Amino acid sequence: MALALRYLWPLLLCSPCLLIQIPEEYEGHHVMEPPVILEQSPRRLVVFPTDDISLKCEASGKPEVQFRWTRDGVHFKPKEELGVTVHQAARSGSFVLTGNNSNFAQRFQGTYRCFASNKLGTAMSHEIQLVAEGAPKWPKETVKPVEVEEGEPVVLPCHPPPSAEPPRIYWMNSKILHIKQDERVTMGHNGNLYFANVLTTDNHSDYICHAHFLGARTIIQKEPIDLRVKATNSMIDRKPRLLFPTNSSSHLVALQGQPLVLECIAEGFPTPTIKWLRPSGPMPADRVTYQNYNKTLQLVNVGEEDDGEYHCLAENPLGTARHAYYVTVEAAPYWLHKPQSHLYGPGETARLDCQVQGRPQPKVTWRINGIPVKELSEDQKYWTQQGDTLILSNVQPSDTMVTQCEARNRHGLLLANAYIYVVQLPTKILTPDNQTYLAVEGSTAYLLCKAFGAPVPSIQWLDEAGATVLQDERFFPYANGTLGIRDLQANDTARYFCQAANDQNNVTIVANLQVKDATQITQGPRSAIEKKGARVVFTCQASFDPSLQHSITWRRDGRDLQELGDSDKYFIEDGRLVIHSLDYSDQGNYSCVASTKLDVVENRAQLLVVGSPGPVPQLELSDHHMLKQSQVRLSWSPAEDHNAPIEKYEIEFEDKEMEPEKWFSLGKVPGNQTSATLKLSPYVHYTFRVTAINKYGPGEPSPASETVVTPEAAPEKNPVDVRGEGNETNNMVVTWKPLQWIDWNAPQVQYRVQWRPQGARGAAWQEQIVSEPFLMVTNTSTFVPYEIKVQAVNSQGKGPEPHITVGYSGEDFPQASPQLDGIKVINSSAVLVKWSPVDPAQVKGHLRGYNVTYWWEGSQRKQSKKHVHRGHVVVAANATSTVLSGLQPYSFYHMEVQAFNRRGAGPASEITFSTPEGVPDHPEALHLECQSDTSLLLRWQPPLSHNGVLTGYVLSYRPLDEGSKEQLSFDLPDPELLAHNLTNLSPKLRYRFQLQATTKKGRGEPIVREGGTMTLSGIPDFGNISATAGENYSIVSWVPKEGQCNFRFHIRFKALGEEKLGAYLPSQYVSYNQSSYTQWDLQPDTDYEIHLLKEKVLLHQMAVKTNGTGRVRLQPPGFTSEGWFIGFVSATVFVLLLLLILCFVKRSKGGKYSVKDKEDTQVDSEARPMKDETFGEYRSLESDNEEKAFGSSQPSLNGDIKPLGSDDSLADYGGSVDVQFNEDGSFIGQYSGKKEKEAAGGNDSSGATSPINPAVTLE
Repeated sequence: MALALRYLWPLLLCSPCLLIQIPEEYEGHHVMEPPVILEQSPRRLVVFPTDDISLKCEASGKPEVQFRWTRDGVHFKPKEELGVTVHQAARSGSFVLTGNNSNFAQRFQGTYRCFASNKLGTAMSHEIQLVAEGAPKWPKETVKPVEVEEGEPVVLPCHPPPSAEPPRIYWMNSKILHIKQDERVTMGHNGNLYFANVLTTDNHSDYICHAHFLGARTIIQKEPIDLRVKATNSMIDRKPRLLFPTNSSSHLVALQGQPLVLECIAEGFPTPTIKWLRPSGPMPADRVTYQNYNKTLQLVNVGEEDDGEYHCLAENPLGTARHAYYVTVEAAPYWLHKPQSHLYGPGETARLDCQVQGRPQPKVTWRINGIPVKELSEDQKYWTQQGDTLILSNVQPSDTMVTQCEARNRHGLLLANAYIYVVQLPTKILTPDNQTYLAVEGSTAYLLCKAFGAPVPSIQWLDEAGATVLQDERFFPYANGTLGIRDLQANDTARYFCQAANDQNNVTIVANLQVKDATQITQGPRSAIEKKGARVVFTCQASFDPSLQHSITWRRDGRDLQELGDSDKYFIEDGRLVIHSLDYSDQGNYSCVASTKLDVVENRAQLLVVGSPGPVPQLELSDHHMLKQSQVRLSWSPAEDHNAPIEKYEIEFEDKEMEPEKWFSLGKVPGNQTSATLKLSPYVHYTFRVTAINKYGPGEPSPASETVVTPEAAPEKNPVDVRGEGNETNNMVVTWKPLQWIDWNAPQVQYRVQWRPQGARGAAWQEQIVSEPFLMVTNTSTFVPYEIKVQAVNSQGKGPEPHITVGYSGEDFPQASPQLDGIKVINSSAVLVKWSPVDPAQVKGHLRGYNVTYWWEGSQRKQSKKHVHRGHVVVAANATSTVLSGLQPYSFYHMEVQAFNRRGAGPASEITFSTPEGVPDHPEALHLECQSDTSLLLRWQPPLSHNGVLTGYVLSYRPLDEGSKEQLSFDLPDPELLAHNLTNLSPKLRYRFQLQATTKKGRGEPIVREGGTMTLSGIPDFGNISATAGENYSIVSWVPKEGQCNFRFHIRFKALGEEKLGAYLPSQYVSYNQSSYTQWDLQPDTDYEIHLLKEKVLLHQMAVKTNGTGRVRLQPPGFTSEGWFIGFVSATVFVLLLLLILCFVKRSKGGKYSVKDKEDTQVDSEARPMKDETFGEYRSLESDNEEKAFGSSQPSLNGDIKPLGSDDSLADYGGSVDVQFNEDGSFIGQYSGKKEKEAAGGNDSSGATSPINPAVTLE
């Protein structure tokens, strides 16, 4: 295949050469070649004084060709002209004009044509027009100022010097800045600058037109135009008028294949907008563009269908203006059939077709050897012309000639040279015989058969059977003899025969074709987007023909990729490419290339490496003169976005004098912005840096800029958060938030503090200048308002006039208690407390709120368990009521209300109240025990909280199956009842049982269980039963099955081995739900058999062995192991313990005292204000304990209580201590709570059991 392509492509690309040149491989024949023009100058050659002028004409032929030139149709001899150098190289007739200047070049202007001749004929070049131009210059002119009123239109002319190559026009000002163009200001294609209406901002004296001549490499400029705009108070609206074109319609000729440009520029006020319409139909959207703010329509690749009418409309609110363009599409000549050169044998007929098209229709003329046929003598007219075809019959070797066909209309000219070469040569196949071609399935094979002869031999391809192969549509021949076979199949492997023949001989060669399996990539790499520093893996798998050597290689951006020596950047193995530590330079297109010598398959994937932006490369500070106004302009170069658009830039600064190495943000700007004018503070040493940010985060900061220092100035700000508060009753401490150093505006700053009593208008301000952010004013009255001002001052002056803030001198404790208005019971566990506000004059400070403290004093039940329940509520100052919730029903409570300010709490108002009876909690521990197939025994425990006096229970149950909702319910009026036997149950049904305790208020929450009788439960399931043993005991444990009915059974241990030790130990009665049993008094190192029995039925059997080294003989049981003896001893110990407790209580009651009296006798050394954030919240009082400053100590029963301050009361410790009460409500123990228990505190919390903190159960 490779060998086939080696010969094929030159033949395909140069197939005309085969017809007009005799191959070098054609040995043994010495033939001549007609002239062939190889290279020539372009049709139009524009030169300038600085250009080298070269007219090219190169041709080939045998014998060697001779060249001659004409200029403007007259014979021109370059060798005889001064300043002209002719190339002496073979095949060249080119010449060069040296010493070029304006006059010299213009002397040689004209239309040139080159003729190349030898014995076989003359070839002719196309016409070459040489145009010489001098250096462009703007004619001298006096440019007068252009005066126009505001709102009127104006046109600034350009009129550049004429040139064969039109220049590019730019309008700029004297600062070389482009004049901004928009819908109002536009430059036309003629170079003029149009103003639809002028504004006073257009008033400039330096409108300069620049003309850039590309060929001359020169830019020249017109004299500046002074545009003077006269301001007016009222600009008159007017409808649009076209400035270009000025008439209502115009006719244009557009050339086919060239662009069409239409332009409309209008004036008016408001500024008109331009629309384009085509009455005959829509614009071709794929070829039309609108430019210059819709004022220019450009249509590319014009065709005949674009012929017609185009309208432009200029519109504003006052009207429209219209212009019609009538476009006629014409075409320069173009080939339909170009005459071709041929070799002919004697006696053949030569036919040359010259078919051209154009608009208007081109005129076709013929030349023979460069001479127009009209100028040939009569005896030379041996040809006939039929239209655009030239025919020669019965040609002979003497008829060899070169013909020229010329087609011309007003838009251009076409020229073609075609040779009639009459020669007689035998056929010879130049391709080697018996050549083998390899190709893969699905591809196209090319079998070569290059033949030459005169007349041109005919070629046909045959298969091994001698039949033509062209019957298969996959086989196709080329004019040069090559046979192509597309979509190759495996059965195309065969021998093919090429046969070439002319009137002199017949020649045949053999071509062998072998078709191999095509290479396929079965799994190619996939495109990936990875972050910088990550790793990416590309995978490639391919299938090959087994008879061919193959390889899989990797390319990056078209270049082969290999492992880099010792570097671990790339790892290539078994079709895998691994790239480690990705960097932005690694992104690109990665290709897997699977190849054999016959085919190459490539699969490409794109790798994008993303991440945060790169550093901003460069910063520049400008407009330093603006530093006096504390401003500067910062510009920077855009950072690399690393495949994620930059969203914003952050500008930061550092002051190396005040806070070195600490950067502060000045703000962020959009990602498309690369400069900003920065507002700065006075007296700061600014060093800037800029950081780019995209969705992956900020990039590295830019290098630091140069440092600029802003001048000092008086402060622009005053301190904020000015406060005046006293920490004693006779002082006031003025505090404020100090200014940050960036607001000092100078090296140092101080504060001017002024104060006077509020309401004392006309009174002088007292003042003091300090450096620290506080000032203590002494010898004040208690809680008096003061007007306060704090002003910043520095070496440059004072800050702005400060605002007046009202502060107060120190507070005292409130002198009055709130008046209670009563308590309203909401329900059994909540009450509403109301009170009247304290007289503000008695508060002696700012009222911060009210402390509401309450505690449980006892239950209304005569026989009830003691427990602790205390709470504390902080109420906002503007509230006069609160709801106490979470109370214990059917109980007595004591409550206190105190007003408090920053100094502390005042005297308390007290009241005692009770809560009504409520419904009880749910019963505890409901168990089901199977009695028989139709009965169940229900056992339970009473509720933990009775919330009143229990009146009994309500038991309800219903079957669970078949969707039954009927529920049986009956009362159990005995409150002491803890068990009930249900009979007449179905042995096949499961039931849902619900038990509720009742008081007078109704039923409480239910406890629910599900289960059935013994029959439904089936054989008891001792799930995961196991036995473990110690030296003298064994533990049997099991997991009760969910839903299994509870029942009782026996566990019996029997020692194995010696007969005397083989008796059963006394069996024990065990409940199924208790899940474990421990058997004591076992012998060490003894095997035991364990039986689980119910009514003599063995439920389970297992074995266990105790630990130890030997057995101990058990003594016969004595009375000390009898149950009655153990009970007697236990009762005696209990009675003695009870007597000790009674003595202890009696001694304790002798030391009882009033808690209130104790509180009143203690003096607080320092009061601290309550925190505002505690308003309205229920909280545990251990938070108060942490804020108290404890004073004198008082011994407690456990001797572990910290000393209390004067404002420490029961309210301050209710949530964190456990308090015991006698029946009369007095304390059993003083403040017995410990700080260590505060973490677990809260209402109704309980600590570890101890003599002064016993565990209790709420009713």
